[in-house]
Amino acid sequence: MSGGGRGHRGRGGAPAGASGGGARGGRGGQGGGRPGAGRGGAAGGAARRPQRRPTPEPVDVHDPDGVRLQKVLATAGLGSRRACEELIASGRVTVDDQVVTELGVRVSPTSAVIHVDGMRVQLDSAMVTLALNKPKGVVSTMHDPEGRPSVAQYVQDRTERLFHVGRLDADSEGLLLLTNDGDLANRLSHPSHGVPKTYLVELEGRVTAALGNRMRAGIELEDGTVTVDDFKVVQTTPQASLVEVVLHEGRNRVVRRMFDEVGHPVTRLVRTKIGPIRLGDLRPGRTRVLSRTEVGSLMTSVGM
Repeated sequence: MSGGGRGHRGRGGAPAGASGGGARGGRGGQGGGRPGAGRGGAAGGAARRPQRRPTPEPVDVHDPDGVRLQKVLATAGLGSRRACEELIASGRVTVDDQVVTELGVRVSPTSAVIHVDGMRVQLDSAMVTLALNKPKGVVSTMHDPEGRPSVAQYVQDRTERLFHVGRLDADSEGLLLLTNDGDLANRLSHPSHGVPKTYLVELEGRVTAALGNRMRAGIELEDGTVTVDDFKVVQTTPQASLVEVVLHEGRNRVVRRMFDEVGHPVTRLVRTKIGPIRLGDLRPGRTRVLSRTEVGSLMTSVGM
């Protein structure tokens, strides 16, 4: 089947929504191409005709043995079949990076990568991601050889093999993610994706806004410099302060060590957010299953 037969071409023959691909294919072509490459040997200051960027070949995403796209979207919880048809017709759905506007397209639910409004759609119903409010005194492992309380006790009724995303030391509390999606867990944990994490931190002593400037500039620790992405003083008294910090570092006890270095030891630390996922009013020791929208935003944040 030809690429144009499934509604993938925009006006003028270019794939709808695929201008980014053209930019990649046109390196060196912008502004007239390489020096001295003007047509007909144009001399001196003669204006050169700008080269046209090559149009990438459209990709046919139709799978004759697949399932109609609107049915796949409806099954994934995007709305009724009719609502999903409207999403497709309005050009808001991509399959394998190709905008699809024709309602007859069929795709493989097991292999197609589908985004709606730029957000990844999780098609595998066997994949689950949980939010846990880890209490203080619990270690962030599924099994502790020393017999200490671990996060496993809060998901012992789950049949999936769950991976914890990142860690919180035993003395810290708050949001921990657990998932059976190994690719998602690896991406969220890998430093290259720089997933921001937000903490509410109670400190000894009065903290001023000037400390935020110092922390944004960088605090030197024994294993290298650490910087915060954001810093806000929430409340302060002569004896103690409450601050909110955002950073994408994942080093061991980095928040505690950072505040120790500046003379304000941590008395309580609660993680309230990982990427787009918030702790909210989830009670300590309780879990909740993330919604499809939350999982989609999480996947999108790490390039899935």
